Amino acid sequence: MFVQLLQQAAAEFGIPLTDKQLAHYDSYFQLLLVWNEKVNLTAITGPQEVAVKHMIDSLSCYDERYFPAGASVIDVGTGAGFPGLPLKIFRPDLALTLLDSLQKRLAFLREVVVALELPDIELLHSRAEDAGRGGQRERYDVALSRAVARLNILCELCLPFVKVGGYFIALKGAQYNQEAAESKQALQVLGAEIAEIRPVTLPGLDDVRAVLYIKKVKPTPAAYPRRAGTPEKKPL
Repeated sequence: MFVQLLQQAAAEFGIPLTDKQLAHYDSYFQLLLVWNEKVNLTAITGPQEVAVKHMIDSLSCYDERYFPAGASVIDVGTGAGFPGLPLKIFRPDLALTLLDSLQKRLAFLREVVVALELPDIELLHSRAEDAGRGGQRERYDVALSRAVARLNILCELCLPFVKVGGYFIALKGAQYNQEAAESKQALQVLGAEIAEIRPVTLPGLDDVRAVLYIKKVKPTPAAYPRRAGTPEKKPL
């Protein structure tokens, strides 16, 4: 049932999925349900909702112009693996790092990665503020986040991971225009600019959302990200 729902939603959204991809998404969904009984991964568990609000929503940010062949990608605050894992299933050539601060969520993701035999995936247990100052700094072609923090906060957490010339891609809800406007100062400080804002309509939903593609145009100053907790308390 989940496979049929996902296939229909993907067709409506204009994303062709192979039988192998559909089987991988189905296995991911089944493991999500099992693990969600013991670890709080998501409040969304119905097949139709997971198909649209997790899988298709994750894929909504995909554009081959921003994901070159073999691109290195980090999903910051990945939670249950969204949007990173659905993108990896869709584009197996991506070298993916899933970063999360909770070990239990990473244990779930490890099981998914092993069950689906997905190559080139690193699981990183860290807060974004700590990882962004260490060996992960300016290492990636793309940083992704579907986190609920406001965009000016996410920019400070995610842009330090991105190489100059790469992109931070943020999946945002209804207030995306307001958040983009209030992020001008953060973008200037962190060495980035908004390249594109793409409104998104998911199959069967009438809520407002968008994907923001933010280009890193110069190195992020060494002072950023600030220590854990500061970006939220004192946003740029």
